[in-house]
Amino acid sequence: MFFLKKKETKETFDRELKKTRESFFSRIKSLFFRRSKLDTDFIDHIEEILLSSDIGTETTIKIINNLEKRIQKEKYSGNIEELYKLLKDEIESLFKDIKNEYLEQKIEEEKKPYVIMMVGVNGVGKTTTIGKLAFFLKKKGFNLIIGAADTFRAAAINQLEIWSNAVNVPVIKQHMYADPASVAYDTLQSAKSRKMDVVLIDTAGRLQNRVGLMEELAKISRVMKKVIPKAPHEIMLVLDATTGQNAFEQVKQFISFVKVSSIILTKLEGTAKGGVVIGIMDQFRVPIKYIGIGEKIQDLKEFDGKKFIDSFFIPQM
Repeated sequence: MFFLKKKETKETFDRELKKTRESFFSRIKSLFFRRSKLDTDFIDHIEEILLSSDIGTETTIKIINNLEKRIQKEKYSGNIEELYKLLKDEIESLFKDIKNEYLEQKIEEEKKPYVIMMVGVNGVGKTTTIGKLAFFLKKKGFNLIIGAADTFRAAAINQLEIWSNAVNVPVIKQHMYADPASVAYDTLQSAKSRKMDVVLIDTAGRLQNRVGLMEELAKISRVMKKVIPKAPHEIMLVLDATTGQNAFEQVKQFISFVKVSSIILTKLEGTAKGGVVIGIMDQFRVPIKYIGIGEKIQDLKEFDGKKFIDSFFIPQM
């Protein structure tokens, strides 16, 4: 289901997600530890904690309904420790059918260069994430090139250049307000001639101009296919975890006009709203491939769903 790096310990993961863990886990822990048996308002308290953790109304209702069905079906005895395990099992079950492959495995299996188009609204950390992803993949041994196709913000182009210099990865750019599809075309041509493994294409994030953005991303895809027929192989949506429920709306908007294949969730270390991970994966069935847990270039980690949920629950009551 999800992949786990052996060197990543549970303690490390807990530390990276401290705010989310403490917000959710401390309230769950307090609820279960101060009760010795199930009473009439216990499930209501669980529902309140789930909702306040930005898991979302739809997913919370699903968890609570399933929990109540299991309690009835399994003739739950009222033991609080059993209920604690049932709650964890129900949350884990939401992810069991979501396939989340290693990106490097997919790159190896495809004819190179492997093209990744990065999408997301302005302000979510998309450009920074591209730099971190370039660093991550370069450490895996891949040769990369970046295309600065967000030509509507000079800051985006400059920021990409700073990151590319730090990672020692070439960046293809044009002047501000240049045609983004033209930048993408030049980048793919350069990638082919240099025999690159991976191409990262930055795009604009002007979601307020939804029609224009939809047409722009569609044009970029069409133009890239003239160079590499399968491009883009992957469309990664970058979301800011600190926005909580707004992240749900961004997913809805983007999947309505592009085929989002995976998600990167940034700024997860700085928010107590990490429950949004559970809601997004349940409602949209799109795998979260990476999480951003800091400002440093190495602060992009492969996401592990089981470990994420484990961090919410202590092993034993």
